[in-house]
Amino acid sequence: MVIFKDIEEVEEWLAPLCYVELWETVAPYRIFGIEDREHCDGLIAKGTVKQSLILDCLKAMVRVELTKCFSLPPSIPEPVDALYIQSVH
Repeated sequence: MVIFKDIEEVEEWLAPLCYVELWETVAPYRIFGIEDREHCDGLIAKGTVKQSLILDCLKAMVRVELTKCFSLPPSIPEPVDALYIQSVH
């Protein structure tokens, strides 16, 4: 089980996962039940919803749940021009 320090780490962890990998990878966190998987598989099989859309939604749900579970702080992005900023004091 992975422990995260901020929301950005969760997003980076989820980014490369495909549909099947997502279900397997997040199983230890018990965010979804077997009925959730069956429901999503059914929607995809019937052609009701594209797999890519369901995957995006599942990743968002995992991000929200893990953020709550671990009380993760938002990541603070470094400004693009940070390399050029100097202290004059």
